[in-house]
Amino acid sequence: MTARIPAIRMSPTRSGAIARTQSWREELANSLSHGLGLLLAIAGLPVLVLRADHLDSGYAMAGALSFGGSAVLLYLASTLYHAMAHPKAKAILRALDHAAIYLLIAGTYTPITLGVLRGGWGWGLFGLVWGLALAGMLFKALGGMRFPRVSTALYLAMGWVGVIAIHPLWVRMETGGLAWLAAGGLAYSLGVVFFVLDEKLRYSHFIWHLFVLAGTTCHFFAVLLYAF
Repeated sequence: MTARIPAIRMSPTRSGAIARTQSWREELANSLSHGLGLLLAIAGLPVLVLRADHLDSGYAMAGALSFGGSAVLLYLASTLYHAMAHPKAKAILRALDHAAIYLLIAGTYTPITLGVLRGGWGWGLFGLVWGLALAGMLFKALGGMRFPRVSTALYLAMGWVGVIAIHPLWVRMETGGLAWLAAGGLAYSLGVVFFVLDEKLRYSHFIWHLFVLAGTTCHFFAVLLYAF
């Protein structure tokens, strides 16, 4: 008899909707897709660290560790969550998975703010996104898991808040770097469509994972080639 990997049901939202329980095949696809992301993140972290070490810059090293480390944590939490069968453990891992999204967004901003923008714009945006990340994680811990639409809106807002610094970023970053950043942001944003359709469309969460992989990959090249 084929074993099933149970998925927890989310608590009712303000609209009264309850998330669809995914099949074991969907959860297998979800865990494998971000398992691949975990392997790529683990492989990419030392590449970023070596690049930063070659530059002998504390800011570059902080950016490399922040982006690379947060990517590893995100994909690790997501892979374990989707692979976990025990309901209580799965609920805990789900909360960690969602919290790790805030970390990855802030971690992606770090090498850009400290390595490219610097000065008032750099430190101001750095403080803003990390403040929002901490607020988002606190929101999740205090019951925010019941309000997925609020979390999704905050993810998107954090991801695009950097446009307030578009002029200094345009001046200080090469066109190729801006293109990689924009491509990554668009990949994440388009993927949110499938994240929202999770309750209606089978394998939509898996498709969301593929967009996340694409977004992280684009930002990896933006950081590696243009942030230091």
